[in-house]
Amino acid sequence: MRQALKRRLFAMLGKDPEPVIVSFLSGSRPRALAMIEEILGLEPSRRHFAVTFDASLKLPDGVTPILLHRGPAPWLAMQLRRALSHRRIGLAPVLFDQEPYGSLHAAAFLIAPRRILAYNANLERHHLRLSTVVASLLFLSGVPLDRIFLRPRWLAPRRRDVSWVPSGDNYGVTEGRAFTPGRRRIAIVTPYYPYPLSHGGAVRIYNLLRELAREFDILLLAFAPKVRAEHLPPVEQFCSRIFVVPQPRYREPHWSTLDPPEVNEFRVPLMRSLIERARNEFKAELVQLEYTSLASYPGDILVEHDVTFDLYQQLHQASGTLLSAFNLWRWKRFEKAAVRRFRRIVVMSDKDAGLLKSSNVRVVPNGVDLKRFQPKPETPGGQLLFVGSFRHFPNVSAMRFLLDRVWPLLTELAPDVKLTVVAGPDPELYWKQHAGSSPMPSDPRVRILGMTRDVRPFLIQANVVLVPTLVSAGTNLKVIEAMAMERAVVSTTSGAAGLGLEHGANIWIADGGREFADGIAKLLSDDPLRTRLAASARRFAVEHFDWQVIGARYREMIRAMLPPRSTIRAATPVDLQVIEAIQAASPEAAHWDCRRYLDFDSSVAVVDGAVRGFIVTRRTAPDETEVLNLAVDPDHRRMGIAGELMRHAIGRSPGEVFLEVRESNLPARKLYSKLGFEDAGVRQNYYQDPPEAAIVMRLRTC
Repeated sequence: MRQALKRRLFAMLGKDPEPVIVSFLSGSRPRALAMIEEILGLEPSRRHFAVTFDASLKLPDGVTPILLHRGPAPWLAMQLRRALSHRRIGLAPVLFDQEPYGSLHAAAFLIAPRRILAYNANLERHHLRLSTVVASLLFLSGVPLDRIFLRPRWLAPRRRDVSWVPSGDNYGVTEGRAFTPGRRRIAIVTPYYPYPLSHGGAVRIYNLLRELAREFDILLLAFAPKVRAEHLPPVEQFCSRIFVVPQPRYREPHWSTLDPPEVNEFRVPLMRSLIERARNEFKAELVQLEYTSLASYPGDILVEHDVTFDLYQQLHQASGTLLSAFNLWRWKRFEKAAVRRFRRIVVMSDKDAGLLKSSNVRVVPNGVDLKRFQPKPETPGGQLLFVGSFRHFPNVSAMRFLLDRVWPLLTELAPDVKLTVVAGPDPELYWKQHAGSSPMPSDPRVRILGMTRDVRPFLIQANVVLVPTLVSAGTNLKVIEAMAMERAVVSTTSGAAGLGLEHGANIWIADGGREFADGIAKLLSDDPLRTRLAASARRFAVEHFDWQVIGARYREMIRAMLPPRSTIRAATPVDLQVIEAIQAASPEAAHWDCRRYLDFDSSVAVVDGAVRGFIVTRRTAPDETEVLNLAVDPDHRRMGIAGELMRHAIGRSPGEVFLEVRESNLPARKLYSKLGFEDAGVRQNYYQDPPEAAIVMRLRTC
């Protein structure tokens, strides 16, 4: 009865009682076809129509095309009414992927205003309704589906979709190498676990962990969803304790707070309590925070892998929207306040130091493991390489520039060229998130790889490495690694910023699409130029970016920040008995009559009220000093006491300083080398009991 009444009513109105589905293919062809395939699966029993301007488009079976002639929205709506005749629209899927289909979108609203099922560039769908007008507008503006209904806590305190942060004992602890008695301890806090080495930040943190572990015991505190078992040993060899806190889930609208959302995302009370535990229970004397997003935690050193407001300044200059202005304002506000709170700010380049304009800023550049990144012979061909995780949105922007503005020109100049892209984990997911309507490249000459443990095989295969970065802050490790492998690099000015490189000398700089394509083609066709550029790049990397040299500078900076563990004072007769005991317990030291030490310049190191080491020097000429003896109590070695005694003596000895050391005493020779001493000669059989040669070392202090 009900169905009969329904049919009679619609017959009186001149309409078909069974509604049809009319899909508006108002976007890129691949997404339009994917949308209509999904609709067919959701509503297989309905009759389907597809509205399009493209007569060549091949539609799935069971879909009737409605081909429109382009024009204003009312004209399109009139064509649709004629084509549909008496049919009634039950659902109108419409694709909104930022392609220029404004008139067709408007026609859909004119003909079926309450039946619109909107699809975005990621093929997420949402019914557009007046009852959810805010969510509908947010969806149309590009906000992901899972965030369009988010409301800030201050507006909707009882909402269910709230942020989640780990608490209580919801963290993992791994014991790495054993704590070394007497070693000083530092804690390093990072927003991700620094292994595998899948992006530049992980590479920097991992290599500096290795360098810091030469002198300090390290506690690592990291956020991570889950650390795979095989990723623990590479980091355990450098760290004594590893605390892993689950990744928080931040569910606040990005516009709703004065602090940047990236900062709020990592505000976790559990992490703050673990930092306090590192200081109190494990006696960490210094806390280092990696990335500006962690600057809300208490610490001593903040490592700014990039000056974040510089990145948002570039984005605002490119877009000029109200949101980009707000993002820039809040990052500047937060970052400049953070700079004032820390004893030391570490940046990657002089450019970044100039942006922050603060006396507590120190430049510690990015580097490369020169033993790992060894040059290999180049294979002839036209192989190009781009390394950049799509998780970092500037890399997606760089890839789009490369595909849209460079690739069409390049393939005309060099038809045989091939491109490999190392895009990091889940490239399709992050491409959709950052690229909007732009489809993933489908050119057979472009190979896109996901998670890659080791980039070196691809650098070996490459003839030219590309860095088409349009917006960037900090410095690019991918440039340094390519240089170390002796490969020619074509980069934008932004991609090579802060590295001190020179166009045509050790890198090729090009900014526009035509210039970038011409640069690649020139290097591929000019073998001598490419070889010269690559060799010069390798030399520059060796001279400026060796992690071992950078690590030594970093340890020196941290050492200077730590409170001295000993007090240095002049030796007195009361100290002679302890000095004699330390000398007797140090067979590698010289063994003189301790009673004569007070005739020379003698100093002792006092730790916790007791003498734990001594040094004796004498002036042999107005500008020449000799170190007669240096020894530290065996139970208090590897605490930096010998270094403090030596630095004290050097500071009191202008000119040249000489010393002798047993040839077999490698730890002492290594210490003296770190202080700047150089080998000056050998004295055979200088030492007795047992007989051994002495290495003469010299330092010029001024």
